[in-house]
Amino acid sequence: MLKVFAFTSTLTLAALVGTSALAQDASCTASAAEKKLSGAAKSSFLKKCEADAQARCEAAATEKKLAGAARTANVKKCTQEAVGAS
Repeated sequence: MLKVFAFTSTLTLAALVGTSALAQDASCTASAAEKKLSGAAKSSFLKKCEADAQARCEAAATEKKLAGAARTANVKKCTQEAVGAS
């Protein structure tokens, strides 16, 4: 019974992580442009957005059980996609 509960909890957590990743469909730079940010406000927004994207990508890599170079490459690519072009 305990194993079933642990497995169900893991699936629920995975679904939440996947949902939050899908919720941010626009890149950080696109969001900043949409909000018409500039100067220090834009820099601050982009810095926080990139940190949030990095955390989401790290969590996704952990969920996929990636390690070493594969993890690093996956997190880097994921973060770059989330941040968008500068």
